[in-house]
This record gives sequence, C-alpha cells and structure tokens, in this order.
Amino acid sequence: MFDPTGFPEPTLIPVNGVELEVFEAGQHNAGKPIVLCHGWPELAYSWRHQIPALVAAGYHVIAPNQRGYGNSSRPTEVTAYDIEHLSGDLVALLDHYGYEDATFVGHDWGSMVVWGLTLLHPHRVNKVISLSLPYFERGEKPWIEFMEELLGGDYYFVHFNRQPGVADAVLDANASRFLRNIYRKNEPPKEPQPGMAMIELARAETPLGEPLMSDRELAVYVSAFESTGFTGSINWYRNLDRNWHLLAGVDPIVQQPALMIYGDRDVVARSANMAEFVPNVEVTSVDCGHWIQQERPEETNRLILEWLG
Repeated sequence: MFDPTGFPEPTLIPVNGVELEVFEAGQHNAGKPIVLCHGWPELAYSWRHQIPALVAAGYHVIAPNQRGYGNSSRPTEVTAYDIEHLSGDLVALLDHYGYEDATFVGHDWGSMVVWGLTLLHPHRVNKVISLSLPYFERGEKPWIEFMEELLGGDYYFVHFNRQPGVADAVLDANASRFLRNIYRKNEPPKEPQPGMAMIELARAETPLGEPLMSDRELAVYVSAFESTGFTGSINWYRNLDRNWHLLAGVDPIVQQPALMIYGDRDVVARSANMAEFVPNVEVTSVDCGHWIQQERPEETNRLILEWLG
C-alpha cells in the first residue's frame, strides 16, 4: 500500500480568481507537462501511484486539487463551478507554468472537465487520456432533464440538482463512513435499490466488497472532506445543464489523440458512438471497478505510458 508521507508537498497557486492547491513533481522535466484531473469524491491524491511513474518517464507532473476540493478555493456561488470556470482554472494553471499546451488526464468528473476543456480551449490540449468517463455527447435535451426522464428523481445527479443541500448534509454528517463505503473494490453485483444511492451509501452500516486502500490512505480523504464538507464538489453536478447551454456553440469534435480506459466492472456506461466525436481515440479496458488508477495502478501506468510512448 502507498505511504501518504511520500506524496509531493502542495503549493497554493493563484489562478482565474481562485487559489488551487497543486501537487507537482518532476520539475526537472520542464517542457513535458502532464496535468492530472481527479474525479468525485476524490483529490489529487488519487494519482499517487501514477505520479512517480510519469516523472520517471520524463514528465513534469501537475496534479491540482480542483476548485471545491482540499485547500483549494471553495466559492459559495453554484455557478462558480461551471465548465467555463473549471476549464479556465486549468488554462490559467498552464499560463502560470508558461506552457502553451499539455497532455491532460482525467478520471470520472475530471474527465468531464478535460473533455470540456478540450472543446473550449482546443489549442491548450495536445492529448487526452480519460479513465472511466467517456466523451459525453451533447444531445437534444439538457443533461439533468434527460437523466430525470430516463432514471428518475432519485438518481443522484438529478437529486443533487432538484434537492439542493439535502445530500450535502447527509454526506457531511457521515463523511468517514461515506468515504469508507464508496472506496471499495470487488463488490458483488447487486440489483438497483430504491432511494438515493449516495445517501444510502453514507448511511450503510456494512460496506460491500473489499477496501480499495489502506486506512492511512483513506484518512487523507476523510480528513480533507471532514474539513471542507461536500458542497463545493457537489456543485460540479449542479452545473450540468448550465454546461449543456455553455457548450451549445462549440465544435463538438475532439481532434486530439485520445486514450479511453474503461473499468470492466465500472457502473459508468460505455459510449456507443465515441469515435464519431473523438475520431482519434484508442479504447482499452482494465478488469476492475470505477477507481481504475487506484485499484489497478501498475496496469493503468503501463497503458498510459505505452500509449504516450
């Protein structure tokens, strides 16, 4: 298991009207930047197994806690977490280091931000690597509206939007249990349950499957979220329909070379038509659940480094 004391020390960097807590390594590899964008409810720490491997391969690794997370700024306005702000933070991060462009790696929500960044600021992205979350096609209806019709009001994306503050309060009150219960691997398949999945997870006495990480590793997440609460991070979800509108006039095709890594047992659905929107994509998968780079670190590193090479 990983030793938390071996993780890079953070720096607070002012960007785009906020401060981001940034963990960087391999400064001696200046000129080959790779930016790692975490998902929900994660931190830059979720890339702990990738950072040393990427540095050894000659990359300058930049891993921010994105806005709403850790010691990065947590603006109170919900709209401060839309795709323009989130991608603007990453553009400003490149400006801070003096880079015209970089390779961007995203997992889960981090992938959503990287896809959006690539559409809004295509000249700042040279390659895209996405774990778990494929390119999200901008359909006829705003995304939350679409999900509500398809999956109902208890689906957590919809619930976060339609019942603001309700889930936040439950997760805040049960941060340690929620994180223990969500960070699992080898979970047995289960039938869909009634209720809102994240709230049920925060209240469940007994987690399924096996722990994803050691107690020391888990403590890094628990201490961060006990300090910040979950609202800033959940506000990312509360901008999905806003993002749908903001991306209306943007060319939806990602021209950059892209690597898509799925987890074979991930609950996130695969894209049926990704190559229409990302013509230069290579698709692969790993035998694991949702937390790909933490559950299968060596395999993830090998796939990423072979593809980059």
